[in-house]
Order: sequence, then C-alpha cells, then structure tokens
Amino acid sequence: MAPTMLSSNDSSSSSPTVLVVGAGISGLAAARMLHKAAFKVTVLESRDRIGGRIYTDFSFGFPVDMGASWLHGVCQDNPLASLIGRLRLPLYRTSGDDSVLYDHDLESYALFDTAGNQIPPQLVTRMGEVFEALLEETKKVREEFAQDMSLKQAFSIILKRRPDLRQEGLGHRVLQWYLCRLEGWFAADADKISLQNWDEEELLEGGHGLMVKGYWPVVFSLAEGLDIKLNHRVTKISRHPKGVRVAVENGKVFNADAIVVAAPLGVLQAKIINFEPQLPDWKVKAINELGVGNENKIAMLFDNVFWPNVEFLGVVASTTYECSYFLNLHKATGHPVLVYMPAGNLANDLEKLSESAAKNYAFSQLKKILPNASLPTKCLVSHWGSDVNSLGCYSYDAVGVSHGAYDRLRAPVDNLVFFAGEATSSSFPGTVHGAFATGVLAAAECRKTIEERCKDLELFQPAMAEEIELAIPLQISRL
Repeated sequence: MAPTMLSSNDSSSSSPTVLVVGAGISGLAAARMLHKAAFKVTVLESRDRIGGRIYTDFSFGFPVDMGASWLHGVCQDNPLASLIGRLRLPLYRTSGDDSVLYDHDLESYALFDTAGNQIPPQLVTRMGEVFEALLEETKKVREEFAQDMSLKQAFSIILKRRPDLRQEGLGHRVLQWYLCRLEGWFAADADKISLQNWDEEELLEGGHGLMVKGYWPVVFSLAEGLDIKLNHRVTKISRHPKGVRVAVENGKVFNADAIVVAAPLGVLQAKIINFEPQLPDWKVKAINELGVGNENKIAMLFDNVFWPNVEFLGVVASTTYECSYFLNLHKATGHPVLVYMPAGNLANDLEKLSESAAKNYAFSQLKKILPNASLPTKCLVSHWGSDVNSLGCYSYDAVGVSHGAYDRLRAPVDNLVFFAGEATSSSFPGTVHGAFATGVLAAAECRKTIEERCKDLELFQPAMAEEIELAIPLQISRL
C-alpha cells in the first residue's frame, strides 16, 4: 500500500465549515471543490487509508487495483478525462464503443471448457450474436409487461418464444459465460436485475480503458492538501437550524455549517450512520430500494507467463455461477498477474471462505483451463461485501424499483445534508466517473446554499477565481 501523505487545511476560522463523510473519490472531489472555494473542509474517513472502493495495492512491487480499475468511456467528455490527462496516466483500451460485454470486446480473449479445450472462435462469435439478440429482445418484453421482472425471467420468456435462440451443449455453456459477464457488469445475478432499468446507464464513447498505473495517482491528486482524518467512523449526524453536529466512533464531535455524505450505499443501508432527526421517508426508501452488488478480485502473481497473450481468459460452464473470468494484466502492464473476478452470489460465497480457501478456489478454476499452470508466488484477495467500510461494491437497479431512486438518493435534506457517491448518479451508476461527478455536484449545491445563507455576512468572501483545467488528451494504448 502506498503511503498516505496528507496535510492540514489552514483556512481562516471565519470561513464556512463543511464536513465530508468518506474519502472515496466522490468525497474527495467534493472536498477539493469546496476547498478551492475557500471553505474550511474536514474529511472524516472510517478506513486507515483514502480511496474508498478504489484501492491500489503495491505489495507485489507494482500497482494492482483491487477495486475500481477501468475508466468507462475513454473520451474527453468523461468527467475524469481532464484530471487523468493532466496527470498523464496511461490507459490500455480493452474495448471499443460496440462492446457487447461492456468492459471488453470480442477480439482479445480465449474461452475454454472445464476439460481445458479452447472453444472454437466461430462458436464464440456466434454465441455473441445470440447474446446480443437476447438483449435486444428484452426491449420487446419490457414493452409488453407493465410490471417489472428480473432479467433472468425475461430471458426465460424470450427463449420460450424464440427457439432459434435456444442452445444446447457447448453453445449453451458459452452463452452462460456471456450472461456471467453481464452479471459481472452489474455485480449481481440476473434474477435480481431489473428488466425495466437494466440499460438506463449512459455509456460514454471511446470504450473502456484499464488504468495501467492504477487509480492511486488520481486519488492522491484529489486528496493532497486536504484536512483528512483517517480512522474516524461517523456514527451520528444531527441536524439543527444552524448546521450539523457529527459524532465519531472514537468519541470526537465535529460541528459544521453543512455536510456532504459520500458513504457507500451498503453502509447507508446498514444504518451504521444514524441521522437525527431521522431522514425523511422518501430518502430512506431510496436508500433501501437500490440494489448493492458485489464483485471481488483475487490477484495472482506468477514467476512466469504460461497463458495465452489475450486480455481475458474464460471458463464456460452450464450455469453462470460456475463460469469464470480472468483479467490478464500482463498484456496491459507487462506484469505476470492474472486477476480472477467473481461477482454476485459467487463473490458472496467466496467471502465466506478463509482467504487461503478463496485463493485455492481461484487457482482451481485456472487449472481447469490450463492444467500445467504453475502455483502463484503471491496472492491478493478483496472482501468488498464483508468489509464494514463498504458492504458491497456498487449499486444496480433492483427489480420493481424506479430508476428515479438514484436522483432521490442524491437530493439534499434540509439544505444541510448533501449526498454524493456512485449510487447518487442516475446517469453513471457504479462508475468512478459517476461518483466523481456527484461529488463535484454536491459541492456546488452545498456552496450555493451556504453562500446564499451567508451573503449578508462580510466575514465570508468566496473565492473569485477557479483553477483553469486544461483538456489534455488521454494517453491510450492498444498493444
């Protein structure tokens, strides 16, 4: 883990004060914007590190992202493009705009059956076309049924109507792998994903780029110079006419004019943070309705490369639960690392195992397709679902829930409590750039509210000029 280098914000005591809960990218973005506007900002973070669900591990001797690792939408319209470009961070593009699997395309992966036989490319391509046809047919089912249902139920209806899309034998197993990767995108099984809203997310142009050097430089750049207090788990947020009062698990108390809550959706659902008075019913409903998915990573470091020079390796099986998916970091970064990425119920089940057992399971999946695989020298295992600081990876549209829940979750309460995070982004949920954008938006709303409240006070003179961010082109490679 890279060292956290933070310094205090020495703003004037006369400046309005804002607390930010959570030092993930949304919380850091909000704090950075408010800090630039001459507010006195303090970030309260429950972990002993910054970054939240962005976590770049350095224990292999080089960066490996164990949380978020892609920039979804490699284009200048991405809210993170200017920052990543300014930091001159290289991206490795793993897909184009027409990626049927969202995070990678059809030209650089190899699929195998459980006996280690590679699937003929022609069959893989044909099943990709079947998969696309299935997704297209969901729109017809959605129009026909007024009541929402799961994607899995919709697929069942489609396959009954379209015998030409039904598959048996090896074709069925390949199609299950495609469905497995769709579940990986949402970090949830298809029986939990809403038919009505599964495609509501806006996909930016440019495909998807892997952060070659990890996301840590982005996090560090946003955090530098901010007053960030680590190991400060917020337990209570009280609202009163003049501001907020915040209690921390270690007994400390903080007072401020307003607060930005950038805690993960899983933490909000678990009611680790108590609100006084209680949040309004519409807010509580939004928090509880949205789904929280789980996707973990088991990174394996090897002495040598013994796998094909493709970006992704896959194991096809009769159910999505049995399918497997490995990201080949060697192709993008030059390091001999494979990352196993289970999602949904499988990710939850693996978290119930010991770390050693989870590593063994991941390696056993690799041995199925590469019988001569050598043992890894080191392994890293994430536990996003059971980590009390996250309790899941990111949000998804659950069955029967309006997509408007994202906007309701973002809406402020009493113009004192503002909300940010990927689960408050109706356009880009589950993404780093979505989380970042909501932090910027929450800061702007908070700033506007406080400035209107303080406009008659001579003590507060907001900053007149903002930093000008140049649009530096993104550094993209496809080796």
